[in-house]
Amino acid sequence: MGLRLREVTLTLEEPESLLAQKVARELGLQVADLGELRVVRRGIDARKKPNVLRVFTLEFTHADEAGVLRRNQANRRLEAALPSAPPGIVPVGRSHRCVVVGMGPAGLFAALHLARCGAAVTLVERGRPVEERVRDVRRFWNGEGLDPKSNVQFGEGGAGTFSDGKLTTRVNNPWIRLVLQTLVECGAPAEILTQAKPHVGTDRLRLVLINLRKTLLAAGVDIRFETCLTGIATSGGRVSAAVFDEKDETGCDSLVLAPGHSARDTYRMLQRSGVRLEAKPFAVGLRVEHPVELINRIQYGFERHPSLPAADYALTWNDPESGRGVYSFCMCPGGEVVISSSEPGGMVVNGMSPRRRDGAWSNSALVVGVRREDFPGDDPLAGVRFQRHWEEAAFREGGGDYHAPGQNLLAFLGKGRGPLFSTCRPGVREADLTRVLPDFVSRGLRRALPHYERRMRGFVSAEACLVGVETRTSAPLRIVRGADGQSLSHPGLFPAGEGAGYAGGIMSAALDGLRAAEQIVNQVRIGS
Repeated sequence: MGLRLREVTLTLEEPESLLAQKVARELGLQVADLGELRVVRRGIDARKKPNVLRVFTLEFTHADEAGVLRRNQANRRLEAALPSAPPGIVPVGRSHRCVVVGMGPAGLFAALHLARCGAAVTLVERGRPVEERVRDVRRFWNGEGLDPKSNVQFGEGGAGTFSDGKLTTRVNNPWIRLVLQTLVECGAPAEILTQAKPHVGTDRLRLVLINLRKTLLAAGVDIRFETCLTGIATSGGRVSAAVFDEKDETGCDSLVLAPGHSARDTYRMLQRSGVRLEAKPFAVGLRVEHPVELINRIQYGFERHPSLPAADYALTWNDPESGRGVYSFCMCPGGEVVISSSEPGGMVVNGMSPRRRDGAWSNSALVVGVRREDFPGDDPLAGVRFQRHWEEAAFREGGGDYHAPGQNLLAFLGKGRGPLFSTCRPGVREADLTRVLPDFVSRGLRRALPHYERRMRGFVSAEACLVGVETRTSAPLRIVRGADGQSLSHPGLFPAGEGAGYAGGIMSAALDGLRAAEQIVNQVRIGS
């Protein structure tokens, strides 16, 4: 069975070799009686800065585990370590044809699980392989023009390829370990299996994607790049085929639709095809950048320590005046702001970090909730038009050549001036950022920032700069599905992932893709 002890702490100077002694001392045991002691989770406790602690969850075996639990029953941090295994592989046979659209996390993991269950899987991606995609994006950031077919949003790996590579999620799902283990097998660092806040980093993630592609090919998946879904065919009341590039039709028994949140032409096609869609809330705002050492001082009480990564933060505030949430999103320690446009004439920014998070600046989105009533009307695509309006405004304010509009944070607040600096490539141009945001977003950010300053003294600083706009926080609509995972209007169509409106981030999207695959397998098994 094994035992688990949570919240075992070490100072920054104490070596991990002391963990066994700490466990034995706390539980009244002998170190020699502890078997197979292993770290299952590592975290940081900086609540009493500068006395920062490293926090561990440990699992171990003992000859008398029932007795240890009984003698330490008052210790709420000690419990039995029950195994959590993901659902197993259920054979479905090659006669079941699955088309999976999109090579973001949802599509990749759906395709892998379906192939391992024996289905005949065709995996299509509108963009290019990651090696080519990285070159296309670098050319764009160097000022050589946007490629609408291969950019930060479209291509192998999805938008998460150019991100921090965070693998956190709020859900507790037995598939999490499987996702992490699969990534490690494909080249991700083994530390993600134990980190409290695991991340791969955009640089390491590209290698992982190449190896994951090899794994899919070895499992028999037919992968097609630069292939865009342009239609859905039905027969007998069910989806029967996917139409690609207006002419090529591929028959299928199940279609997993895992588009990115920027696949706006796909949304239009679905609407024309009568697929049930509904608008949903999202958030809009700016990126804020601070020197990494400033955030470290605020969070840790000192600028650097060899045992600590670049500090992160999470800020939330609910505006009592408007009732809107104002919060930080996708914080990238030691990273950079990146231009993430996917359409000509639009400016979108995001953040990304390398594995080492060793850059001189940290950034995060600061966003305000956008409600359904902010883009009135019954059209499910109204949120897309709302996003595009502000992206086009930001493009104009940045000079119309994919420089981002930026402003010193103090200037944005009307409390002074300061230098404008950003890691964003090809660069930023000074602008009044209220011109690229809805009034309620500008007002919400200005009201929230003083509250953030009280929580993080030094956050509102002349060293901080803002860059806009961040509009692609999540999908602006949902492809409506039922409890069985299928589209309510088109049986056989399984919407999945962030672009379908059911996830937010790499891990949650991967889990949702696995969920779609599992539902397909279960339905095939029931019907056989």
